[in-house]
Amino acid sequence: MEKLPHSVLFCCDHNAVRSPMAEGIMKKFYGAGTYVQSVGVKNDMEIDGFSITVCQEINVELGRHRSRSFDEMEQWGDDLSSFDLVVALSPASQRRALELTRFFHLDVEYWPIMDPTGLGETRDAKLEMYRQTRDQIIQCLKKRWGEPREFE
Repeated sequence: MEKLPHSVLFCCDHNAVRSPMAEGIMKKFYGAGTYVQSVGVKNDMEIDGFSITVCQEINVELGRHRSRSFDEMEQWGDDLSSFDLVVALSPASQRRALELTRFFHLDVEYWPIMDPTGLGETRDAKLEMYRQTRDQIIQCLKKRWGEPREFE
């Protein structure tokens, strides 16, 4: 278990499911001491409704999340080199992060988190898949940085 970094960037394919979940849960678990953002390889989807629902179950609010891509992040002035750690949650985002960070001394970690989109036939079955993804993220966070801190 390691000390929390000053800044973490979570990335996945669309910044609509896994990386917003990871961003929201990390902020809830470890507070504002770490600057946490998320980004996608592409920004072609809005935040996923099932992601919002399963995160609300653990009091993590994702409804105001706005999806963005690596390119938009740079356009908005968030420099990749300002992050201490990039956590890729999909193979495509890992490739993109490694490509973008080859000029910086920056750690890129890969957490193989299941993509729940398109899984499950019914609403309940879909929600169950999204809960599995959420819980995988929680396990990875706890393994890396320990139990959640208590905040007022």
